[in-house]
Amino acid sequence: MSYFPLSIVSWKEAIKALFLDRVNLVAEYQELIHSPSISMRIPSVVALKEYVVPQKNPPFNRFNLYLRDGFSCQYCGEEGRIAGFREGAALTLDHVTPKSRGGHLTWLNTVAACSSCNLKKADKTPQEAGMPLRRKPFVPSQYNLKRIAKDYPIKSLHETWLTFLGIEEDS
Repeated sequence: MSYFPLSIVSWKEAIKALFLDRVNLVAEYQELIHSPSISMRIPSVVALKEYVVPQKNPPFNRFNLYLRDGFSCQYCGEEGRIAGFREGAALTLDHVTPKSRGGHLTWLNTVAACSSCNLKKADKTPQEAGMPLRRKPFVPSQYNLKRIAKDYPIKSLHETWLTFLGIEEDS
């Protein structure tokens, strides 16, 4: 079994796929979401009903960017927390060159940052803010992301994921 999931999607995408009958619900978080007409638990693990051939290059998305950056702030080094993970400060995406100066949301211009560093940097470049990057952003390969995922501590994975990754949770 692969240690690296085929795909990680946002809870909103998972719910949309459920309602469009593209996936089966396998596991869910305890947290509830509400609409005017329905309340439901947030999906944690879903299974595609039809096989989708994986892309050769990893897609640029929030999870893959956090994975590339080792789930840590690229300014202060603090380990972060995202949906599906248990510990650390909330991570955000930061434009190295701010959007207001023509910066785009790309692999080479976006890094993981804790909320406090993102607010401190604000609308400046890292040099102007006196906040050098710990590592220059790069476009990762699938191999890079798989290697990082394999080295990431199991304790950080949400317990609903462990069974499907072939991992037993320690007590």
